[in-house]
Amino acid sequence: MKAQNIQPYYKVGEFDKSATLLGNEVIQHLTDAGYTVLGVYHPENKDNLLVISYTNKALKDLSLQFPDRGALASILKAAIIQKQDKSTLSILNPEYMFLAYWGKQLKGQKEQLSTISNKVVQLFSSMGTLEAFGGQLDKKDLPKYHYKIFMPYFDNPDELADFDSFEEGLRIIRKNLAAKKGNTLKVYEQVFPKEKIAVFGVGLMDPKTGEPHFLPIIGESHIAAMPYQIILQGKQATSLPGKYRLALYWPELTMGTFMKIMSSPGEIETSLKALTKE
Repeated sequence: MKAQNIQPYYKVGEFDKSATLLGNEVIQHLTDAGYTVLGVYHPENKDNLLVISYTNKALKDLSLQFPDRGALASILKAAIIQKQDKSTLSILNPEYMFLAYWGKQLKGQKEQLSTISNKVVQLFSSMGTLEAFGGQLDKKDLPKYHYKIFMPYFDNPDELADFDSFEEGLRIIRKNLAAKKGNTLKVYEQVFPKEKIAVFGVGLMDPKTGEPHFLPIIGESHIAAMPYQIILQGKQATSLPGKYRLALYWPELTMGTFMKIMSSPGEIETSLKALTKE
């Protein structure tokens, strides 16, 4: 069977305006199309980097059909990088993330997945000419993606904490994020009270162990993969292991580059784990 290649991002275009101005236009564009903007932040605390996290009802409803942390894919991202007086807009390719996170759990939802993905692509096509980038993978490999032998898969999460109840987990994580514990930043939260599921977008701002350390090494052009996430399902909080998540969204990186951030997966887990402790 012929390989169907897919890449993690689309470049939308280059604009003669600041990241702030372009960011406001993207937010308006999303809002006009019926999307909810959940959070906006500057990765690495850099003013010239901007990520916009957004969702809508169809995406949220579909994500809940996948019991193994499906809600992690209930949030999409657009990213802006400003260099001098020009800003480049890119988006996370929805289909890429959906296949990676939901691929093994699909039971007849492929059409819904494609519809949501195509609507996002069409929406941003009205702002520019979309060009895929970020490293090619075969679509059929995404549901079982891992970087190398002995590396984790999607279904090998970092287990952060077990709580006495969903409500306790929500309270503790919210409290720690509000206090910016461990140099973290709450970018967004998406809560499904009935299902007892919550997803938190977490900016990792520590200069030595967070985004300011690892993003310049692996490549800021892929910042539509950020922020990192914690998912609370019932009484358990987990996150995707760095050795899976960073490799998934930076698939073209060499082992040599990954060796330069060898400590990052463990440091990310430590930071997120701290957010689950009283």
